Amino acid sequence: MTASTNAIAWADPARAGAFSTWLASITHPDGPHKLNPQSLRLASADASFRRYLRVDAAAGPGSYIIMDAPPDKEDCKPFVKVAGLMANAGLEAPRVLAWDEPTGFMLLSDLGAQTMMEVIQPPPEVTAVAQPTAAHYELYMDAVDALVRWQLSSKPGVLPPYDEALLSRELALFPEWYVAKHRGITLDAAGQTTLDKAFAQIKASNLQSLDGARVYVHRDFMPRNLMVNVAPTLVASHTAQPPGGAASGTRLGILDFQDAVYGPITYDIASLMRDAFLSWEEDFVLDVTVRYWQKARKAGLPVGDDFGEFYRAVEWMGLQRHLKVLGIFARLTLRDGKPKYLADTPRFIKYVRNTAARYRQLGPLMVLLDTIEGNETRVGYTF
Repeated sequence: MTASTNAIAWADPARAGAFSTWLASITHPDGPHKLNPQSLRLASADASFRRYLRVDAAAGPGSYIIMDAPPDKEDCKPFVKVAGLMANAGLEAPRVLAWDEPTGFMLLSDLGAQTMMEVIQPPPEVTAVAQPTAAHYELYMDAVDALVRWQLSSKPGVLPPYDEALLSRELALFPEWYVAKHRGITLDAAGQTTLDKAFAQIKASNLQSLDGARVYVHRDFMPRNLMVNVAPTLVASHTAQPPGGAASGTRLGILDFQDAVYGPITYDIASLMRDAFLSWEEDFVLDVTVRYWQKARKAGLPVGDDFGEFYRAVEWMGLQRHLKVLGIFARLTLRDGKPKYLADTPRFIKYVRNTAARYRQLGPLMVLLDTIEGNETRVGYTF
């Protein structure tokens, strides 16, 4: 085992040995990848069983990323497929340079170490950044441009559908993991009926609004998954040019896209502006969302001609995501031993409550949520 492998913690000695063998095979002097194995260090880990290592080039500046994805826990094929789709769309995404499918080790191009979230850098005690700067606005416009490009490349039948079955499975995480297992609450018949009715309304809105407009959906399009220190690149001549404009590069790199699906056009803008780890005041959320809607409409994406209707659809899509994430964060704590995510649940409770408070038909859901959280319900519907 090399010294570089010893510098990385491995729970399974057999996997450590397999990694050492694989790393030696791709750093062979006669091979295409000139790496410095002694520079190997941990880059990051995510909420799944994947983790990422960084290794320097053997000569000169530059580095690479290694994905460690145990094949019995993670399927890398969707990652490879979506990485190709993003490259064809002219987006900055990690390029797959080497992949040993049986072991789950993959060598990727490195998009840098600075995320959009790290550039924004709210103080730890702040839950809402009240005064976005011009630099923040520019970053979000870059994200909007990347999102429009991604959606313009969409084709049916390529990615799994974000259909009623998947929406239902995701929503079910909330009562199972957040309500029952985290809060320790068993819903009575009336509470279950309220939740079932709300879920039916949420699914109907997300599947039917905007005439059921469908595009590629990243599913976690937010500042923690966008890299800012990616140099602008010209799209290669073989890259397909999207409808609505000439091909051009984007300044943001995109990560964590392996769960992409084909679904509601409202999902990724809802994810971007109602972040899992950062909250903005509503005037900024509205500003960026309307800029996205204008750009998407001009590019020919099916966002409709009425921004009010579009924004309502975004809110209902965000509601589905927030309930799902509450369940996921509880599961990460209780099942996977990753308690740090639960610190952000108050943000999602606020998202859910604020949306439910706008719409009369969601009033019972708001009352139920307040019961679960032990809060007093205050009603003031907008729609």
